[in-house]
Amino acid sequence: MRESRRASTRRHRSRADADTAADIVDAAFTPGRQVDMGKMHGYLGYLLRRAQMLAYADFIAELAELNLSPGQFGVLTVIDTNPGLRQSEVSAALGIQKTNFVAVLNEFERRGIAERRPAAGDRRSYALYLTARGKALLRRARAAQARHEARIVEPLAAEERVQLRGLLAKLTRVE
Repeated sequence: MRESRRASTRRHRSRADADTAADIVDAAFTPGRQVDMGKMHGYLGYLLRRAQMLAYADFIAELAELNLSPGQFGVLTVIDTNPGLRQSEVSAALGIQKTNFVAVLNEFERRGIAERRPAAGDRRSYALYLTARGKALLRRARAAQARHEARIVEPLAAEERVQLRGLLAKLTRVE
């Protein structure tokens, strides 16, 4: 009984997050009273944050039907790409605090999409793997991610998309 209530709360929270995300996107593109932003539109940090907020809101809405967050999508992607990595390696790679990461893994195991197995050579740590169900969910999530990305880069020409990715990779030091 308690598990079904928790799952219901998570689904409700996921829908609420998607609704909030949709509100953010709607507010950003709804014409209204013009507000003079001063020099804000010339500040790189402001523009990056604004773009991130819009992209994140759209991605939250896209993943809502799968009951996944963008962070969970990242975890599934890293585990799928690196089967057998230890929990600490995945959480460090994604910059997720260990306590928060354990909660994500507990949820994944409850849903049957990932599993922890004792790591080779270290009985105190666990290696992470996606289950068949997790791989199927990730395939659906990747399709959702592709739809999301197509929407957010739609105003850009193909060469601008390549340039933007390159510049962002350079700024974030991701090669």
